[in-house]
Amino acid sequence: MADLGESLRAAVMPSLDSGEELLGVCVATQQSTFKGRAVALATTDRRLIVQGLDRKFAPDGPPISLTPETLADASADGAGGGWLNVNAAIMDGVAVTLKLRTTDGEKLKLQMMRGGGGLFGGLGGGETQQQGVEAVGTWFANNAG
Repeated sequence: MADLGESLRAAVMPSLDSGEELLGVCVATQQSTFKGRAVALATTDRRLIVQGLDRKFAPDGPPISLTPETLADASADGAGGGWLNVNAAIMDGVAVTLKLRTTDGEKLKLQMMRGGGGLFGGLGGGETQQQGVEAVGTWFANNAG
């Protein structure tokens, strides 16, 4: 079986446009009213991509593409609607809930663990997860305002 990073990259690579650079990818839980599902949250130099995953971490359904122009609001763990606040909440938390609303009214609620090294870091997704979550935070900081 492939490691987490390989599986997540394989799931999102078909969604990348020509010349688009993948900066990081992490696994998140997308919550809706009555269910949750695993998704790959990919950060590129142009956008965020939310790709549903099946039990084997293969793509499940069409991806959701989020650009600065298509995001109407974002908050993380009650940090408020300012994108710089979202960056701070993502970078500071061990686990974070990211709430997004698109310009067409779609709402996404994504829960992520930070990952990282250490004794139990691998249980949270390890280095791939940590780098992916940091890439999401950096994307919000770079696209604020």
